[in-house]
Amino acid sequence: MLILIDDADLTKIEELYAKYPYDGVTTNPTILSKTGNPDPMDQLKKIRKVIPEDAMLHAQVLSVETDDMVREAKHMVSVLGENTYVKIPAVGNGLKAISILAKEGINVTATAIYGVMPAFMAAKAGAKFLAPYVNRLDNLGYDGVQIAKDIHTIVKAAGYEAEVLGASFKNSQQVLEMGKFGIGSVTVNPDTLSTLAFNGVAENAVKDFICDFEKCCGQGKTMLDFE
Repeated sequence: MLILIDDADLTKIEELYAKYPYDGVTTNPTILSKTGNPDPMDQLKKIRKVIPEDAMLHAQVLSVETDDMVREAKHMVSVLGENTYVKIPAVGNGLKAISILAKEGINVTATAIYGVMPAFMAAKAGAKFLAPYVNRLDNLGYDGVQIAKDIHTIVKAAGYEAEVLGASFKNSQQVLEMGKFGIGSVTVNPDTLSTLAFNGVAENAVKDFICDFEKCCGQGKTMLDFE
């Protein structure tokens, strides 16, 4: 499973990458606005510099007309590089833009997905990733995880290459459910990521091991001290 960081804060991104080799970063207009940088392209370029060269960077267009979406997407790729995945909303004009961009070899992530069929149509149009908003769907009274699973099932049954990129999680259990079902990618906010792979129980177990070892062998000792 690909695991991406859903944030635009450079400090948080660097801290997470220092612990684990994630697969990239996803952003949206709201996430970028929270950085306080009035130049969103500058912030994206800074993110591009601090993540590995082969990591994915997802960023969203703001245009609403098809032709404008296409122009904006091409501009973003020209500035940010080939590993840029342009996020296009899975709405009427967006689906047409996805089709145009995919035919020109530009990587597209269909975003703002609130149902199975919009995701299916985005896959049919040529999107590489399909991003259902799991927690937002829950808040609307739907089962967000189940909708993500249904999208995965119908897209794979049709033979499309698009992968579900689960987004908008409130807890690590939702991420786990996606992985168990075989969904190929998720993007997760830093707070949830911190509970996904790291927990206090494991940290305390390590401390107990060290304490027991030092009682026997001496404080600060490791296996390097013995031949």
